[in-house]
Amino acid sequence: MDMIDRLLRLAETAGLAGIERGLSYDTPSLHVRGKFLAREKDADTLVIRCPREEKTMLMEAEPKFYFETEHYRGYDALLVRMAKIDDARLTARLENAWLMQAGKRAVAAFKNKS
Repeated sequence: MDMIDRLLRLAETAGLAGIERGLSYDTPSLHVRGKFLAREKDADTLVIRCPREEKTMLMEAEPKFYFETEHYRGYDALLVRMAKIDDARLTARLENAWLMQAGKRAVAAFKNKS
C-alpha cells in the first residue's frame, strides 16, 4: 500500500472528513479545504503539518519516527519515516494536522463525535 492510500485509510477510520488527494511540489499529497495536510517527500518519507512547538518535542522523544532537514527548520512541517511508524502514531499526527487545517465547523463536529 502506498503512503497516501495508507493515510486515507487511517483518516477514514479516524473520521477525518473532507480530505482530498492532490499534488504538492509534483508529489502525491492530501489536503482539507484546499489546505495542505501531508505529502510524499520521497518513497520513504512523509511531510506532515505539525505545530512547531510539538514538532521539537516529537523529534526529541521519538527520533526513530520523526526528524527534519535544514530545509524544514522553522516550518510547521514534520518529516516521518514511514517504514518505521505504526498506524496509531501516524493517525495521531494526521489528526493533529487535520485539526490545524479543517476549519471550525469541521473540528467542532469531529470533537462532538468523539
